[in-house]
Amino acid sequence: MKIGITGATGQLGVLVVNKLKEKVAAENIVALVRSPQKAAALGVEAREADYNQPETLEKAFQGIDKLLVISGNEIGQRLSQHTNIINAAKKAGVKLIVYTSVLHADTSTLSLAEEHLGTEAALKASGVPYVLLRNGWYTENYTGSIGGVLAGGALLGSSGDGKISSATRADFAEAAVAVLTGEGQEGKVYELAGDEVYTMSDLAAEISKQTGKNIPYKNLPVAEYAAALISVGLPEGIAHFLAGTHVSTEKGDLFDDGHQLSKLIGHSTTSLTDAVKAALAGLA
Repeated sequence: MKIGITGATGQLGVLVVNKLKEKVAAENIVALVRSPQKAAALGVEAREADYNQPETLEKAFQGIDKLLVISGNEIGQRLSQHTNIINAAKKAGVKLIVYTSVLHADTSTLSLAEEHLGTEAALKASGVPYVLLRNGWYTENYTGSIGGVLAGGALLGSSGDGKISSATRADFAEAAVAVLTGEGQEGKVYELAGDEVYTMSDLAAEISKQTGKNIPYKNLPVAEYAAALISVGLPEGIAHFLAGTHVSTEKGDLFDDGHQLSKLIGHSTTSLTDAVKAALAGLA
């Protein structure tokens, strides 16, 4: 039983491979990456698999029984890339595709939901058995910018009092491993989110508590928030995308209280306190 991981050198992919090695022999894991030489440190077989080059994919997927498709990061290109993967996996005889989608893809107002929903439809049409991991927001999407927050003296956003139930990449990686190594997963759709629910104001309060500094949350009109992101060097397209995610947050798109993630991994998800603590330790 060989398990293939696309995007295996990415932030989520590395965690999946390392956690998978705790349960599966390394020789049964295949890292599917654009540059195999960059995957050497993973300690597993690496094969070239470029989402944009279909000719590399069918060859790379030969002998793969279960395939984890970690969604690409090129917004606007992902549906065609994912379709290339699905078609190649079908031709190669892959028996199960596990795909990282987005929380409540069928109802979400997040701009990136459309490509995920399109990929889900392509999976269903392919006839290949699949599992949908509808991942919520990564806590690191927030904690990764704590350095800038501390430097600026405030946490900025446009989320209002929108509820967030994020989880860490490690939590989501553990969920992927549970599905890849489990039985009877075909056809399941998991809405995966953290156990803890918080707002941006709560996040600011947690940062303040742990640093001893007064870090307020400043809720800005979306255009003003996008302009603030551009002013610190973010490309205009990315700035508007990020600002848009805050609008969706206020609409409830990053919230879920079904606790499917903690049930799947068998323990509580990483707390906001621990995630902030880890981020601050990384800045030390």
